[in-house]
Amino acid sequence: MIYTHCFHSPLGDMIACATEQGLCLLEFVGSKRIEREQQDLQRLLKQRLMAGKNRHLEQAEAELREYFAGERRQFNVPLHTPSTPFQAIVWTALQQVQYGETISYQEQAERIGKPSAVRAVANANGQNRVSIIIPCHRVIGADGSLTGYGGGLQRKQWLLEHEGGKKPNSGGLFDAANL
Repeated sequence: MIYTHCFHSPLGDMIACATEQGLCLLEFVGSKRIEREQQDLQRLLKQRLMAGKNRHLEQAEAELREYFAGERRQFNVPLHTPSTPFQAIVWTALQQVQYGETISYQEQAERIGKPSAVRAVANANGQNRVSIIIPCHRVIGADGSLTGYGGGLQRKQWLLEHEGGKKPNSGGLFDAANL
């Protein structure tokens, strides 16, 4: 069974899914990707979705609450992220990017030993189903610009400011009515 649960964050409501093995999805409610990602998970894991919670969802929600409060820099919730071998390498490398650090797609490609695979790395980042915990928001353009983020560039900027020690202010920006 893939359990699914929604909860509130400073960046808007989030939806999380987890199996008995670990967290497999964390997205912002309203994302156009959620339905496809949930269908992919059901197909890949050969399990169906059901509203409810398990220990991994409870742990993820608690750790995210601590993260948003500035009390957590590293996540410990187990993950269950079905992927291609290349995606697994890219997502593992993402988890090595430290809190408050940013890297470019080129740097990420170099870190995995595939310096000419920048576009493939960017594509694999875009397939990440576990927002924030697998921190694709920490990858920026080579010129330092904010580039693609499934949750939107405003959320990416907020997350980077939060991790950089600034006090980001959403000012209601992430309320459902404004998305």
